[in-house]
Amino acid sequence: MKNEASIPPAVSQNIEALEDYYARQEQRVRPARRLLERFSASIGEPWFLVVILLFVLSWLGYNALAPRVGWKVFDPPPFSALQGIVSLAALLITTVVLIGQNRLAQLERKREQLELHVNILTEQKTTKLLHLLEELRHDLPMVRDRHDPDAASLQQPTDATRILSALETVRERGERGV
Repeated sequence: MKNEASIPPAVSQNIEALEDYYARQEQRVRPARRLLERFSASIGEPWFLVVILLFVLSWLGYNALAPRVGWKVFDPPPFSALQGIVSLAALLITTVVLIGQNRLAQLERKREQLELHVNILTEQKTTKLLHLLEELRHDLPMVRDRHDPDAASLQQPTDATRILSALETVRERGERGV
């Protein structure tokens, strides 16, 4: 309880805003997708591997031992029915996992856009603050007026388009091996 009281109100508001955002995103998920995501989460657990191994070992064990005890073999070696079942299961599991990853990728893209927007806004605010501080420094009679090249360059707003173009150029050079 003490930790919650020490959290600044702005941080609490941000946490609440994020929780509201994630809650809204969860409300948009259709029941079928939610079911697939639950299944995807469960197949990522260690117990699922144990179930698969037990199933395959039981299948192989029964078909290998059945002739010795007089039972009917339903899938003799090379176990083509088991291969078909495993292949179909692999296809279905892969599809389910990809469906879940697609939604997570969409959320990640939205999160990246938000981070970029906040970073650009923060840069604009910082530039404005530097500009105001420089004006204040010039206006105060007790502060020696001097030229600060670093402060002057930091007062210039960042051109996001120019930075993105430079990043693309660097990436293209790297892809070409230049």
